[in-house]
Amino acid sequence: MKKILTISMLALAVMVFAGGCSKKPAPTNVGAPVLVAKSFATNVPVQIQPQPVGHVMALSSVAIHSQIQGLLQTVHFKEGAEVKSNDLLFTIDPRPAQATLAHDKAQLENAQVQFDREQKLFDEKLVSQDEYDTNKANRDTLAATVESDELNLSYTEIRAPFDGVTGALEKHEGDVVKSPDDTLVTLNQIHPIYVQFSAPERYLPEIQKQMAGHTLKVSTSFENMTGEPPEGELTFVDNSVDPSTGTIQLRATFPNEDSELWPGQFVRADLTLSELTNAIAVPSQAVQNGQNGQFIYVVKSNTTNQFVEQRPVTIGIGFGSNTVIEKGLNAGETVVTDGQLRLTPKAKVKIAQTGNTNSPAK
Repeated sequence: MKKILTISMLALAVMVFAGGCSKKPAPTNVGAPVLVAKSFATNVPVQIQPQPVGHVMALSSVAIHSQIQGLLQTVHFKEGAEVKSNDLLFTIDPRPAQATLAHDKAQLENAQVQFDREQKLFDEKLVSQDEYDTNKANRDTLAATVESDELNLSYTEIRAPFDGVTGALEKHEGDVVKSPDDTLVTLNQIHPIYVQFSAPERYLPEIQKQMAGHTLKVSTSFENMTGEPPEGELTFVDNSVDPSTGTIQLRATFPNEDSELWPGQFVRADLTLSELTNAIAVPSQAVQNGQNGQFIYVVKSNTTNQFVEQRPVTIGIGFGSNTVIEKGLNAGETVVTDGQLRLTPKAKVKIAQTGNTNSPAK
């Protein structure tokens, strides 16, 4: 019995020992979970911040009028259509002008016959100088009247003064046009087109400095925009600052070949003053504020652990969702973008995710 009891106790001890060995000790100090990203080098445009709101303006806008009174006989285009320079837009009934021209031409022919007869008599000294001058004046007056009639006849055809887009018709076929009071249609030139916006006066010295050396680019964006932002050039700076707002009016010219911009449209204007080349940047959420200024947690590692180094930095401009780091960081370093509240200098970390920052955010 003693042998059996001893064997049983030994077996129980082995089972307890084996069970204890199968349980691993709970891990301790595995590090705070954080999200990280890589710092990167890129070219960063230096732009007016915040981007001002502007509005689109037609390069030229003309209200088309008739220069003669008459019946609007024909409209040669559809409302809202694009037309080319010298395209026929309207025809005013030409019959009254044609009748007047025919009448005055007949009068001129008769006056010319009388003047030719008077010329011969005057050469033979059979009429006075006064009679000769009177006939000559009558002939010349009728000649001028015929020229005026021909001009009025040409006014019955109204043509486009430039390439543009027509608006809504204000007079229709069959209406009587009263010259020059009645507007027939408004024509807007949109190739190219203007974007007008204002900038705070503090940017004026830099704008003038940069314009002296090169053309300043302007891009626009607007609601529901598809594709790349339209790009143009700054072409006008107003000659005075508005004292009530402290801003100066600027105007950019856009080719607008695809008609993406439309007169009256509101857009955001991005004026690029210069460009930072090979600037070091990080996602903006990596930058933290401390008692001694801004800092970033940079992830370091040794043979066994990963830990963070609190790095003071000097920040520059922001662009998109990123911030330029002027001093304190190199390209390719791993920085913490989330989880900083759990960190202290030299704290161990566990990386949960690495962000993709190979290119600047747009």
